[in-house]
Amino acid sequence: MTTIFKIESYIKAVLITAVLLAPQLATAQSPFAGLENLFAVPQNYVVKYIAKPPVIDGDIDDAIWQQAKWTSDFVDIEGDLKPRPPLQTNVKMLWDDQYLYVAARINDPQVWATLKNHDDIVYHDNDFELFIDPSATTHNYYEIEVNALNTIFDLFLNKPYRNNGGGLIGWDANGLLSAVKVQGTLNNTADTDKGWTVEMAIPFRAVTMGFKSAPPQHGTIWRVNFSRVEYDTKVVDGRNVKLKDSLGHDLPEHNWVWSSQGEINMHSPEHWGYLLFSKHEADDVVFTMPYAEEQKKYLWLVYYREKLWYKQHHEYASSLGKLGIKGKYDIAGNSNKLNLEATKSQFDASVTDKKTNITYTINQEGFIEQLKPIHP
Repeated sequence: MTTIFKIESYIKAVLITAVLLAPQLATAQSPFAGLENLFAVPQNYVVKYIAKPPVIDGDIDDAIWQQAKWTSDFVDIEGDLKPRPPLQTNVKMLWDDQYLYVAARINDPQVWATLKNHDDIVYHDNDFELFIDPSATTHNYYEIEVNALNTIFDLFLNKPYRNNGGGLIGWDANGLLSAVKVQGTLNNTADTDKGWTVEMAIPFRAVTMGFKSAPPQHGTIWRVNFSRVEYDTKVVDGRNVKLKDSLGHDLPEHNWVWSSQGEINMHSPEHWGYLLFSKHEADDVVFTMPYAEEQKKYLWLVYYREKLWYKQHHEYASSLGKLGIKGKYDIAGNSNKLNLEATKSQFDASVTDKKTNITYTINQEGFIEQLKPIHP
C-alpha cells in the first residue's frame, strides 16, 4: 500500500518506553530489546535464470514457470503481532538478461476491481503490489501495483515517506508487460471464485539508475517485497462494497506481505526480503545472509533509537550512551566499532569492521552507504 494520501506512523508509540529505559537497555541481554519486531529476519528467494521467457498472458501454469518455486505464504504486515491471513497469497520469480519475471497467485472467493485508468490509485481496490530497491540503500526505489482489471499504478520514490520523500507518479516502468487471469468471474457476486493470478515482466532498464542499463549478474542481491491489499466488503445491489465504520469511513484495509515489515508501513525498505540472482541450472544455490547486512542491523538500531529519542526530546541524542548503545560489538564473530556524530537536527552513524576498516554509514534520512576502507 502506498502512502501518498495517508502516511502511517513508522514506529509505534508504545516503543517510546524503550527510549525512557535507555540506560537499562545498555546492560540488557540484547541491544535490540523492545524493537524485536522491527528486526525479524527478512525472507529470501533465489531467483533462477532462464533461457526462454514465459508468455505474459496471466497463465502461470505453463512449463516455464514450473522451474520456479513458490514463496512462503504471505503474512500480516506486522508479522507475528497479528494472526495469519485467512486467504493465501504466493509469488514466484525468474529472470533473464532483460527482465525480472514475477508470477503471483492470489486466492480470493470474490474477485472485484473498479479502477481502469493507468496511475489510478490502485490500492483503493484490492490489489497486488511489488517494491524493488536494486541499490539496497532504502532510497531511489520503485513500486508497481496492479488490480484484477490489470490496471497499473507505478511510481518512483527518491526516499521513504517517513523521511519526507515523495512518490513520482509520472514515472512509468517503460516496457513493463503484465497480464491478469481470473479463476472465476470478475465483479460477479453471484458465484464463488478461486482467485486471480498476475504475471509481469519488469525490464531491468526501467528499474536501474544511470545512462546504461545494468542487469543483475550471478550473485547480485536486491531488496524486494510484495504486498496484497484486501478490503472487507459486503454485497449491495450485486456489487462488492467496502464496509464502513460508524462515521461512514471505509474500514482500514488488510495488508498481507511476503516479508514482514513489523509495522504498518511498506515504505521501510530495510525490512524487505532479499532476492539473490542465480545462473546455476541446478537448484543448489542457497542464500546466506551477507556479513554487511549483519553490520547494518546495528546502524538501524541507532536509527530507530534516535528517532524515538527525537520524539521525546525534539532533538537527536549526541551520544550512543544516551541511546543505551555501546561503542563496540561482536558481529558474526568480528569486532566492530560504532560511532555517532549528531547535532540537534542531524545525525550520522557508522559501523566499522576493525580488521578490514570497511565502514557503512546511516544518516537521519535512513540512507545507507559504504565508505571506502581507510588503511592506516
